[in-house]
Amino acid sequence: MSRAVVEGAVHRVPAEEHRRLTTGVLERLGTPPAAAREQADMLLEGDLRGHASHGLRRLDVLVGRVRAGLITPDAQPELSWRMPSVLVVDGRGGLGPPTAHRAVDALLDRVGETGVAVAAIRGAGHLGMLAPYVERMAGRGVIGLATTTSEALVHPWGAAPAMLGTNPLAAAIPTGDEPIVLDMATGQISRGKVLDHAARGVALPEGAVVDAEGRPTTDATAALDGAISPFGGPKGYALSLVLEALVATVTGTALGRDVRGTLDTTDPCTKGDVVIALDPAAFGAGDPAPLQAFLGELRGLPAAPGHAGVTVPGDRARATRARNLAEGVPVDPGTWQRAREIADEISGVRMVSFP
Repeated sequence: MSRAVVEGAVHRVPAEEHRRLTTGVLERLGTPPAAAREQADMLLEGDLRGHASHGLRRLDVLVGRVRAGLITPDAQPELSWRMPSVLVVDGRGGLGPPTAHRAVDALLDRVGETGVAVAAIRGAGHLGMLAPYVERMAGRGVIGLATTTSEALVHPWGAAPAMLGTNPLAAAIPTGDEPIVLDMATGQISRGKVLDHAARGVALPEGAVVDAEGRPTTDATAALDGAISPFGGPKGYALSLVLEALVATVTGTALGRDVRGTLDTTDPCTKGDVVIALDPAAFGAGDPAPLQAFLGELRGLPAAPGHAGVTVPGDRARATRARNLAEGVPVDPGTWQRAREIADEISGVRMVSFP
């Protein structure tokens, strides 16, 4: 019997129940247990950290892509060290998280020797949130950086058409305690939020999107035919373009409107991913004491009027995650219902009940 509970407009589901449903579905589709767990954990992390666009909502597309032959669930990635610090990874059409975790494993094994190690990944599915990968590196005392491309959803500064991905950048820096963790997209909001607001008829924040003619709008339905705006105006556009160019150049993958395969069930995945590991010890540095002291000074500053005080990147996500682990993972009712339907469609999956 499910222990899911209803709270306002969401269901709160125990984390293990969330994981069990997704893992069961993926295993029945031919995914090896370890890979199924890694993929399921990434969907769980999205919901735990309050980013439903990267959570259980993505299961429908994942299943559709497997069924369409666009994801090979039991693929084994091919890892090739082209130089002592340069790793090229071919995901061979497999799921993103298992491929990326193998790349991170390899980087961690190598960076102690080379000081810097870089993985260029292609041919793998959507990675999910990037924070968990760089956090793994920070947990080993290594600075982690990651970026990836996505479908063209964001308009360039000064024009209306969607031409760039939301192109996130993630970084984790060890501090001797909890790491500094940045995981941010270069678009104002996610495509998932636009879809969610359109389905519920709720207005979007001002400045987040434009309609098909490039006019700012708060109408989520109009935004579906328009584009997401870059955060920070021209600066966000510039950062997004640089990240897209970097990934495409290093991985030999697509750009702009030719990037496909993370949101649909019709096209092969053409995006790329770059993961970088830096070992501070290789530079004769890495003493966390000064950084710890500085972060303590930041957090201890008096709050400015209208603010609750200073946090450090990663603080809010950790607090949200801890709350949701204790109280249950928040999942939109429609998303939870659809996940149940998917599990029903795939025979042999032990179902959970839905209130």
